[in-house]
Amino acid sequence: MNNPAPSHTLADTSQDSTRAVIGDLCTLLASYLEPSQVEGVRRACDFAAAAHAGQQRASGEPYVQHPIAVARILAEMRMDHESIMAAILHDVIEDTPTAKEHIATQFGAEVAELVDGVSKLTQIRFSSKAEAQAENFRKMMLAMVRDIRVILVKLADRVHNMRTVSALPPAKRRRIARETLEIYVPIANRLGMNAIRLELEDLGFAGLYPHRHRVLAEAVKKARGNRKEIVAKIQGMMEQRLSEEGPPARVVGREKHIYSIYRKMRQKALPFSEVFDVYAFRIVVDKVDTCYRVLGAVHNLYKPVPGKFKDYIAIPKANGYQSLHTVLFGPYGVPIEVQIRTEEMDTVAEAGIAAHWLYKTGDGSGVSAQVRAREWLRGLLEMQKNAGNSLEFLENVKIDLFPDEVYVFTPKGEIMKLPRGATAVDFAYNVHTDVGNTCVAAKIDRRLAPLRSQLGNGQTVEIITAPGARPNPAWLNFVVSGKARANIRHYLKNLKREEAIQLGRRLLDRSLAASSLSFEQLAPERLAATIKELKFISADDLLESIGLGNRVAALVARHLVADLETLPSDSKSGVFKKAITRYVPAWLRGGGERDAPRPLAIKGTEGMVVAYAKCCRPIPGDPIVGFVTAGRGIVIHTASCKNLTEFRNRPEKWIDVAWESEVQGDFPVEIRLEVANQRGALATVAAGIAEMEANIDNVSMEERDGRYTALTMLVEVHDRGHLARVIRRVRSIDIVARITRTKG
Repeated sequence: MNNPAPSHTLADTSQDSTRAVIGDLCTLLASYLEPSQVEGVRRACDFAAAAHAGQQRASGEPYVQHPIAVARILAEMRMDHESIMAAILHDVIEDTPTAKEHIATQFGAEVAELVDGVSKLTQIRFSSKAEAQAENFRKMMLAMVRDIRVILVKLADRVHNMRTVSALPPAKRRRIARETLEIYVPIANRLGMNAIRLELEDLGFAGLYPHRHRVLAEAVKKARGNRKEIVAKIQGMMEQRLSEEGPPARVVGREKHIYSIYRKMRQKALPFSEVFDVYAFRIVVDKVDTCYRVLGAVHNLYKPVPGKFKDYIAIPKANGYQSLHTVLFGPYGVPIEVQIRTEEMDTVAEAGIAAHWLYKTGDGSGVSAQVRAREWLRGLLEMQKNAGNSLEFLENVKIDLFPDEVYVFTPKGEIMKLPRGATAVDFAYNVHTDVGNTCVAAKIDRRLAPLRSQLGNGQTVEIITAPGARPNPAWLNFVVSGKARANIRHYLKNLKREEAIQLGRRLLDRSLAASSLSFEQLAPERLAATIKELKFISADDLLESIGLGNRVAALVARHLVADLETLPSDSKSGVFKKAITRYVPAWLRGGGERDAPRPLAIKGTEGMVVAYAKCCRPIPGDPIVGFVTAGRGIVIHTASCKNLTEFRNRPEKWIDVAWESEVQGDFPVEIRLEVANQRGALATVAAGIAEMEANIDNVSMEERDGRYTALTMLVEVHDRGHLARVIRRVRSIDIVARITRTKG
């Protein structure tokens, strides 16, 4: 009869298993670390085992085995002992009561900083899960800037999590897989860590689309048998030709990874057979000169495909990757992809920035990869400073992580790398933020070109700047680099704040005029008290809030000129009513007030805090009214706009406005024409409008019947007088049967 196992057996088994993985790790570390450093790692393992005692993963294994597995991934990359200890302790702050200071005392400040950089922000409450994830990402990226090893620990952590993700519920598994493909794979690629990237891609693909992964894996397995003979034949012919030519070389057949096959099928709409029917080889040689000699040898063996040669040795990728790429017409008509590189380049290509620790190269290739990574991280730091919040920062970084690049030249012949699809504006911001902010035009290959022009490989780009120029909000529609987008948004936010402060001051002065006061005449102590009562930090913050429409100027004015707290409670509503009466336009009140302030003068130069309604398109000379909108400032409508009726029940939002005597700028207005349906009609009308020095923004056409076509045009004019001249000129054209201004 079998006796039941003692209750302590399971715990003993877990401890034995943990001791075994710690022993394996230390044996691996002893092959390249000092004994004292290995002993420090063993102490960290014991510390983590005690801290995580009783905790289990979803798979049922003791939790401490996860950080030890993460440390092993880094040990296989031959990372330093501090990175290994940080990997072992990386969940201690987050998942146990252990404080960062305790880790610093036990293992040193450097290890504690690494652990803190990898840990999530668990103590702060966020308004949404997306915001929490974005803030955690921002914290990790900033820790990377201080010490690049933070991301190496995080990537190793993500690799092991993805290896064991099958134990999680399907929804959580898909979420983690998507995050891996969208964020961690591009980061690994940006840092040149090819081996990590490929594993994360295939694991992420399997987690996000398990059925598609399974079908493709089976198709690859089935097709692999037919390929072995062709691969062996091509490899043999290459090795024979290279031995005849003389340069020592190692030829390796490469198999495409499942995710890269899937991505190519999706992007180019190709069937599996066409994607898989490409044979890839890597030729590794001793030095750079030999790379080019081998290139000549393989081009003699098989004919190269025109336009498919890329020299990443002369111009390395942004992540430090170097290699010669060529595509050949192989036997049986099959295409052959060939990469030619040195041993050092091969090491950097696989390990990226980790090559700095893994392989100390003679020509500084590993160091070069790390330098490039640090340049990118410095750019991230600038983006973080300019981003409004963590979600915006994450969006900018995602944009910046696209791997495809375009290489262009400055007028001095320096090479500049930009994301594919980059425009002249992206180039300008890449040169310097001030160049981007003041650019007005560009020369591409010595010819003037629009700023939105997309750049191509090998072009020479020159930026023309002007001292008074400033970024255009429309640039956000076409820039593709994170740096350009972050800097434009940052500038426009600051500009909007300045404009809102100026408008807020004008609105407040207008409301204070009823009490024969101005903002400058206010008693400093009363202003300070009001700022504190309304929970603002400074006077500029208060004025900005008024300018953006978040505070009613009349009510702030009442705060400033009278102490509301001393008024009887039944009189407060009267004060509010009187303040509103002073603020609401006379047409809405049904009569004027003697002490009502003068209308706010609209100059046309208020910028983003005064908008002109698209429903009625007001222009200088039109009777107008203003509607205060929270966050946007004032929206100007014509007094006859049909949309005003629905806002009559919100009198506190209306404000008396009037055009200043000399308004600056051009204002869009919509006109509708009926013209004879004949060739050249649009060109004739456009020429007439151009004669009157008006610009056409947009045109839409609609055929009413066989004889006439209706044209709707958005035309920029200075004022009503200018519009009248445009209409008179167009009306005089024979083919125009009718012309009217549309107002919503």
